[in-house]
Order: sequence, then structure tokens, then C-alpha cells
Amino acid sequence: MIHMGSSSLGRGKNSYDCSFKILLIGDSGVGKSSLLLSFISGSVHDLSPTIGVDFKIMLLTIGGKRLKLTIWDTAGQERFGTLTNSYYRGAHGIILVYDVTRRESFTNLLDVWAKEVELYSTNHECIKFLVGNKVDRDCERAVTREEGMSLAQEHKCSFLECSAKTRENVQQCFKELTLKILQVPSLLEQGSRVVERQTLMQKELYQESPRSCCF
Repeated sequence: MIHMGSSSLGRGKNSYDCSFKILLIGDSGVGKSSLLLSFISGSVHDLSPTIGVDFKIMLLTIGGKRLKLTIWDTAGQERFGTLTNSYYRGAHGIILVYDVTRRESFTNLLDVWAKEVELYSTNHECIKFLVGNKVDRDCERAVTREEGMSLAQEHKCSFLECSAKTRENVQQCFKELTLKILQVPSLLEQGSRVVERQTLMQKELYQESPRSCCF
């Protein structure tokens, strides 16, 4: 059984057992922000391009485990600069997104994005998921489903075609990614340690904070 609910930063901060960091990467305009919004809120509006880095938090319950997903989204046209290392560091899952109507966004997954994952990802067992977005525009398709599947197999990724607009396979994408993360012992252990560290820090802050007294 899976229950989902979005959360703003700081709300429900003690209500999860594991915390996982997930990245959305790919060219600008492939629909990364739309996929995220479709997953978080179930609605998609006309979005302006992401400037810099944004993230959203999603709380899930899977198999009795309460999970916090921090999903990072960045502008595809940014070459990151000093953001690169910190953006990739500690990621448990990476979703590589291309637009099925733009062949260049597909070829750039190999020429640009896969190379950056290899170079900067600190979790060698992190789960990678290849997503072809905008299948609602199938009549404009420039990349076949078979090509997407072949690339995913080559790089040992899971694969789905999605539509942020119609929400086709959006929930399934994030659900499958999360389930695969939970199946990797090292990633599960890391996610648990993140929560333990945060809980310890919160206790220390509480103990150090001044308390008012009543006379």
C-alpha cells in the first residue's frame, strides 16, 4: 500500500523513517518541472523555465515505511558551475528526462547528462531512471519507444514513457524509482542515517535553546 502527500520544508519533519534525494536532469524544456508538479500536486500549468535550482518534498508510505523524498529540479540550460558537485552529491535516485518530440534532447542524454552523472555522482549504486516525456504529442514523435528502451538497457536504467500533461505513468515513475531505492541495502542505510543525523541535530538544538521559567 502506498500513501502520498506533499509537504513544505519543515512540516512533518519528524514523521518519516528514511530520507532520499532524487534528481531530475535533462535539457531545458523537456518537462522536468512539469513532471515534478504533476507528481506533487496532480496538476500542470504553463511553467516558465526553472532558474537555478528548485526542490520539492514528498512524503510517502510504502510497505509500512514512511519516506521523505527531496526532489531536485534544475534548469537544463545551466552548466551548473560550482553547483554541480553539491547538486549530484548524495543522490539516491536520478531521473534522466528527454522530450520524445526533440531528438537532440535524447542524444544529449549520452553526450552530456550521462557523463555528468558518471563524473559527479557520489553514490555508485544510485538508481537511474530514463523517462521519455510528452507522449501525448505522439504525432510529433522524433524518438521511438524502442530507442528509449535500448538506451536504458545499455546504461542499466529503468525506462518509462510519460506525459506530464495527461499524467500518464508519472506516479508509476516515481513509485518504481522509490521501490528500487528501497531494494538497495546501502541506499536504505544511507537514507536511515540522514534521518538519524537530523533527529540528533534537532535534539541538540532543543537542549541548547533557552527555556523560559515561570515564577
